[in-house]
Amino acid sequence: MATVAIPAAKWTWELPYPAHGTSSRESGRTNDSLDADLQLVERCLAGQEAAWEDLVKVHTRRVYSICYRFTNSDPEAQDLTQDVFLRVFKNLKSFRAGEGLFIVWLTRLTRNLLIDHYRRTRMERATDSIEDQLSALEENPATIGRTEGMLAGREASELLQAALQKLSPELRETVILRDLEELEYREIAQILNVPEGTVKSRLNRGRAELARVLRRQKIRI
Repeated sequence: MATVAIPAAKWTWELPYPAHGTSSRESGRTNDSLDADLQLVERCLAGQEAAWEDLVKVHTRRVYSICYRFTNSDPEAQDLTQDVFLRVFKNLKSFRAGEGLFIVWLTRLTRNLLIDHYRRTRMERATDSIEDQLSALEENPATIGRTEGMLAGREASELLQAALQKLSPELRETVILRDLEELEYREIAQILNVPEGTVKSRLNRGRAELARVLRRQKIRI
């Protein structure tokens, strides 16, 4: 396999604001976009530096959105997004097109970096344990619906973002990947390395807990 040419300087780019109240769903994932991903990867592996810039432009919104939703911090999300693409540059040769979609590989890499970040900073965070979250769940998830449909507008988006921070990391990332990034269950299962049934269970619990938090804040859903 060709050697990946990693740019010498750390990449900088203009993030596609406003990202706080949006997800990457508007970009869509058609067959053409999937083929374009594979072509970009091939160009990067062939050592075409311009391809790296294209790869960043295409996928920055999604990566930044996941990082921001998880950390609730614009500076942290920007730094983590930079770190994600540096990891991509260093590890792209490990991507195997026949083993899954590039977007799944990229999201898994992003998720792993977020886990490392969370572990480093967990003493500074007030996120409740999974056990505490489970004992508090009394809502019926079947009546909740999709998260993004609960709220609209900038203020509501900020309230939603704050509520997400009340979830345990496992529930939060599942809600983000399904309801905000709109990945399929099978794709989330590959990213999290858990069965699809576990994904659905975490999603139901996450939606229920999120609804409970929002109701405490007297937000109608």
